[in-house]
Amino acid sequence: MLYKRSSELFREAAKVIPGGVNSPVRAFKAVGGDPIFVTHAKGAYLYDEDGNKLIDYIASWGPMILGHAHEPVVNAVKERAEKGTSFGMPTALETEIAEQVVAMVPNIDKVRFVNSGTEACMSAVRLARGYTGKDKIIKFAGCYHGHSDSFLIQAGSGAVTFGSPNSPGVTQGTAKDTLLAAYNDLAQVKELIEANKGEVAAIILEPVAGNMGCILPIEGFVEGLREVCDQEGILLIFDEVMTGFRLSKGGAQETLGVKADIVTFGKVIGGGLPVGAFAARNEIMNHLAPEGPVYQAGTLSGNPLAMAAGLTMLQELADKPEIYDSLQKKTEYLRDGLEKVFAASGFEYCINQKGSMISVHFTNEVFDFATAAKGNNDKFKDFFHGMLAEGIYLPPSAFESWFLNDALSYEDLDNTIKAAKTTLAKMK
Repeated sequence: MLYKRSSELFREAAKVIPGGVNSPVRAFKAVGGDPIFVTHAKGAYLYDEDGNKLIDYIASWGPMILGHAHEPVVNAVKERAEKGTSFGMPTALETEIAEQVVAMVPNIDKVRFVNSGTEACMSAVRLARGYTGKDKIIKFAGCYHGHSDSFLIQAGSGAVTFGSPNSPGVTQGTAKDTLLAAYNDLAQVKELIEANKGEVAAIILEPVAGNMGCILPIEGFVEGLREVCDQEGILLIFDEVMTGFRLSKGGAQETLGVKADIVTFGKVIGGGLPVGAFAARNEIMNHLAPEGPVYQAGTLSGNPLAMAAGLTMLQELADKPEIYDSLQKKTEYLRDGLEKVFAASGFEYCINQKGSMISVHFTNEVFDFATAAKGNNDKFKDFFHGMLAEGIYLPPSAFESWFLNDALSYEDLDNTIKAAKTTLAKMK
């Protein structure tokens, strides 16, 4: 496949946009080469500026569960746009989608809409601090919760040390209130809590991680977090920007059978339009302004276009629970096919899968960020570009989950498995 026009557009973009992209992972820095510029998408397919058709496994990083340009969602946005695109005033539509979310998700009474997953996670932590009267949070290496200062923290020298800033512009003062633990290491979490007794407001995590590849919680990990939070008066925050409404209609809480105190959403809740939300029980949410003292605001929060798209998507997911069975079967079919070709390839590999999230690592076991980082990224680069040459678009990083959409056919999955076999043979 040729990508001459995409390369030209990338060079033009770099003159007026930092790095030529508006989100770093799009720049292909992790895999090399120039990013693909898309003209349009439909169903399971992307179409680029060079006329190539690609089978899509990022689904706009999650929200396109039913496929791109899903007709009911498109029609809802068109109909809403004709009535005005933004008012900065309340609409009945906001209440309607909030009621839909509360009906689908366990353990929540109220929802506050924002404009991105970053805003949702940032606001959830502020609310947790305001509710508990404590300052510190625990996050996990490899779990990404947006680019708010509190979350851009890397590990210190030991399990009970403060984190240090992972990006210029993040102050040491901010970093000192963020404690870092290894995902799936409950003992380390308990050490951090003991070393910071009575100071931890919240633990935030991706209950099924998607930002270091797809990584599942080991048995007892999330349950143990719930138990220690109850014992210590700490709020448990599930970042369900990826897993919400994707793993099941009730998200990871329903799938894992563990209740969170605050849940954050993004992506799917807007049907692919820019949106985010956070939700909790009444006693927590009532601390938000204008009812309570914790301030959070957004001029375009509850934007009618995003609300219309999100409501249409959520109603279809709620009305057709068989979609989740379909997605599960398709993802397992893809996983089993990839397992066979990788097992025969001679390469060291690990395939993790939960629901319609899946990822491939060129190492033998991945259960946290440290083990994910042991993967052979040079091999992944070759695999990525080999698959791209076969018409398969994967996330351009070994540290990102793949997301399936239900518009994928079994023929698409067979073509993907065949492409993997061809690619791995060429890599030897």
